[in-house]
Formats: sequence, structure tokens, C-alpha cells
Amino acid sequence: MAPNTLDKDKKELFELGDALFRNPELGYKEFTNKKILTDFFEKHAVRVEELGFRTAFKATIGSGSPRIGLIAELDAIPTLGHPFASKTDNAAHSCGHSTQCAIMAYALVKLKETLKKGTVSLYFTPGEEFTDIAFRKQLIKNKEINYIGGKVNMLTAGMFDDEDLFIHLHTMGQSDYHYSLNSTLCGFVYKRIVFKGKATHAAMSPDKGINALNAFVLFDNAVNMLRETFREDDYIRVHGILSEGGQTVNSIPERTVYECYVRSLNEHALKETAAKIDNAAKCCARALGASVRIETTPGYLPMHQSREISDILRKNMLKYCKPEEIHEDEISMAGGDMGDISCFKPSVQFGYSGFSGYCHSRDLCVSDENRAYLEPAKIVFDTVQYLLSHEDYLKKVKEAYKPVLSKEEYLEYLNS
Repeated sequence: MAPNTLDKDKKELFELGDALFRNPELGYKEFTNKKILTDFFEKHAVRVEELGFRTAFKATIGSGSPRIGLIAELDAIPTLGHPFASKTDNAAHSCGHSTQCAIMAYALVKLKETLKKGTVSLYFTPGEEFTDIAFRKQLIKNKEINYIGGKVNMLTAGMFDDEDLFIHLHTMGQSDYHYSLNSTLCGFVYKRIVFKGKATHAAMSPDKGINALNAFVLFDNAVNMLRETFREDDYIRVHGILSEGGQTVNSIPERTVYECYVRSLNEHALKETAAKIDNAAKCCARALGASVRIETTPGYLPMHQSREISDILRKNMLKYCKPEEIHEDEISMAGGDMGDISCFKPSVQFGYSGFSGYCHSRDLCVSDENRAYLEPAKIVFDTVQYLLSHEDYLKKVKEAYKPVLSKEEYLEYLNS
């Protein structure tokens, strides 16, 4: 298929992307986005299969080997003040997931017109953003999902086992580059740290209370002091929010709640730093007579990029930009559950531009439809076609890849 065939129907691509962008939904609530996409596939006679976990599904073309997996994420993230934020929970597509869904859906439909052999399956995954935790923990309690992240649920259920490799893409937001290749994604754990004190009247009897907020402040300072011990090569980040600071101004705070991520590119350093944070919380609480409860939830694992797939992507990117306009080997502290898939299958996540505003900001929106939708769709289209028609190169991709974990080790990590 000549590139102008993708150009010919680009209005349909732009309209699909706009419809998704205007209907943001948080993870495991993406029912409207799912309906928009399944209607699109029904129109183009592409078969769709439900995958459970409330909103997960896949669209498939072709049959037999080779088998190429594509990934697109359905969910939005809470973003106050975004022009298209939902009224119920401030969900907005400020991370651009709506655009990757449109890109991949359009590329799959166009591949259907030319596919001669092999299978291409596009997996729509819920709940990539690690947010709305209380709701997700209730879903776990109700046995509707098993883990916080959408791909983690699907991975542990064996839904990705048959694919030879995976291709994913994610907006870079506003950027001086056109594309990015071989960027890192860090691993992280999520912590909810509850400091418990004793409430008394703040003016009349503060000596009778135990100030949980002070315990947190002491802990927060301890974390700041620990930062000078972090090795630069491990790229460690500890960041969080105080989601509950007290109950009323007129009382000594009985309870404070701190939520944070501990991030690193090094799995060992991540575990080591998480233990340091726990120790600081326990010791600072004890110093002021408070108690503490620490809830740790495994997040996502670092990304392992397949450079063999990236080499094909680069060749296709250079049809639309100069070499210096591709950001290579960026050290990114962002995290995502694509990292978990990359521990088991050859995988890539490449970045694309065409936006104003930054990811997770109220200002993120598409500023160049060709760059944000059409060019990435062509790059995916051309890369999949190459891999399907060059089985010798596909074999090279698979032989170069070494799994990072066994399934048993992965389950032990998730359930630890």
C-alpha cells in the first residue's frame, strides 16, 4: 500500500482521535472510549474479542504466524482545569492515550487491506495510569481485577503469550524533537504511609496529644536528607503528596496520610530505597510517640527496549524527519506497565510529537494532526509490514531478546 492511501482517509483518523480525546475516562471505566473504537472496527469489518478486566479487548486481522502485537492504552488521568476534563472525576487525556488508540486503530484497518500472511493483534489495555487507587483496590476485592495495572492483569492471565513481539507508542508532549527511540522507563513502587497520633484540643491541651502531622514533617525531612545518599547512576526519585493532613485546624492531627512513588532504573536500588523509606517512616513516628502503617503496592518494572525493532522504526521515521530530530537513548524517569511486557517479549515504545503543552498538564492538546496522528500511523504500518515480510529479520529480533524474569519470579514480585 502506498503512503498516499493512508493520506486519503486521514480525515477519518483525525475524527476518531478527536472523539476519543473529548471523552476521557479513568482506568477500568473506559466504556465510552471502548464503544467508539469497537464501532470503528465494526465499520471496517475487523474482528474484536473481549478480554475481560471490565474494558480490555483486542482487534485482530489475519491468521497464523508470524504474530505481531500492538498496544494502545484506553485510560485518562485526573487533570484539573483541562478543557475536556470530565465533570465527575476530572479525567482528561492529558497523557495523549486517545491519540495512540486512534493511531493504532487506523494503522490496523489499513494493514487489513494489504495483509498477505501472519496475524496482527491490537490490544487495548485499561488502567495504565497508576491512579484512582481506592477504586481499583475495591475492584481487586470484588475479584474484577487482580492487580492495579491493566497490562499486568493481562500479562499474568497469559493474554500476550502467543505474540512474537510488541510495538507501542506514546506522545512526548511538547518537544523539540519529532520522535524518540530507545528511551528508558523506570520501575516504581507505590506507598501509602499513614501516621497515627492522638487528637486533643490544639489550643487548650496540645501537651496531651500526639501530632501525626509533625511525625510526617519529621519523616519528610528525613527523606530529603536521604536524597544525598542516592547514587546518580540509579536515577532514584521519591515524590508524593500529603492526601490527608489532619481532621480540623482546632485539633491536634490524629492522622496524616502520605502517598508516594519510589522510582529507579535499577531494580536492586529500587528495593533498597523502598526499605530506607520504610525505616525512616517507622523511626520518625516512634521519635514523636506516633505509630505508622505502611502499605506498599508493586508498580511497574523498567522498560527494556528491543533495539532491533527500533532500527526498523528509525528507518521509517527518517521518511518524515532528519536524524537529529530523533531523540535517542533519553533517560526518562516516567514509568509504565509496558515495562512489564518488555520483561517477557521483545518490545518497543517510541515517542511522537505534534502537541502543545506537557504530559499530565491542563494544556496538553494536539497542535499538528499530521505529526500527532498520520505520520506515527504510517511508521507503525510500514514497520509491521517489514517485520511480516522479512521473517529472517523477525527471527533476529527474537534471538537477540533474553527474558528478564520467569513468570514465577514475576508473580512472586507482584504478590510480595
